[in-house]
Amino acid sequence: MSSKEKKPVQIKMLVVGPIGTNCYVVHLEGRRECVVVDPGDNGGRIAAQLKDDGLILDSILLTHGHFDHYEGAVELIDEMGGDIGTYILDKELDLITDPALNGSQGMMGRGTSFEPDHTVSDGELLSLAGMEFKVIHTPGHTGGGCCYYLEDEGILFAGDTVFMESIGRTDLPTGSMPELLDSLREKILKLPDETRILPGHGPVTDVAYEAANNPYA
Repeated sequence: MSSKEKKPVQIKMLVVGPIGTNCYVVHLEGRRECVVVDPGDNGGRIAAQLKDDGLILDSILLTHGHFDHYEGAVELIDEMGGDIGTYILDKELDLITDPALNGSQGMMGRGTSFEPDHTVSDGELLSLAGMEFKVIHTPGHTGGGCCYYLEDEGILFAGDTVFMESIGRTDLPTGSMPELLDSLREKILKLPDETRILPGHGPVTDVAYEAANNPYA
């Protein structure tokens, strides 16, 4: 299928959980299978939205292992049923499975964890629901954080690596300011200027805007 014949990607953003995490529902126009990026909380609400839109959940992509990005996954999977794959970068598995590291214990007192059934590596291409996501390891907010890049569509799901005019915090376990600055400058800002950045919190931005306006660029 040529690029001109490809169906456009549809994206719906839901803001979920106590920290206002951006959860993204992604699917091809006219196709029912979808991918959810970072179901941070309110799994039942996310499931209800998918059902209202007539969508079938194919996969869940996690940008990193903090509780406010994964805690809705179990309820979402239970509500949707079926064979649903869950993915995280291999370097992040230790963090997401340890409440002392993933923030759920110290910040919320719940002490939760989650173990995705698939790990991915830097540069890997994931073919999910008719779309191709490229995994880009972007350490700094956490050691195993990553972005998911729809290269043909010019869309980057950036997690907490970069926000509009800001970056993720680095004072939590496995965080590193030098690594985060390198991820921003050498990976994200090297993408085409028109690339839309869909962050884990706050408004959507793009590479050109961040190159010109982000104080950390």
